[in-house]
Amino acid sequence: QVQVVESGGGLVQAGGSLRLSCAVSGRTLTNYVMGWHRQGPGKEREFLAAITWSEGRSYVADSVRGRFTVSRDNTQKTVYLQMYMLKPEDTAVYYCAVKLRGDANYHSWGQGTQVTVSS
Repeated sequence: QVQVVESGGGLVQAGGSLRLSCAVSGRTLTNYVMGWHRQGPGKEREFLAAITWSEGRSYVADSVRGRFTVSRDNTQKTVYLQMYMLKPEDTAVYYCAVKLRGDANYHSWGQGTQVTVSS
């Protein structure tokens, strides 16, 4: 069983930066993909980025590409979401989740971390 805990959220002014962390615990992660998602007020959950645990191959959604990057530290068992040039519309609860390669759906969701961007 894989468990994740997000951290790093907070209040930031528009144009600022923030780095979120996702600490991963549990079984061997070789065949896993780590994903970042968010859910803003009154909005559906949105996929942001993903990274394979073993090779570190990453993908960032078009909506945030150029402003967000995803990375991982295998030794720390932590996945990061670095966010630049934040906008008020980035305000949301940000979630980390895990899935096996080839699976359609993520599981083992964290509790989320709130990011608020003030204008």
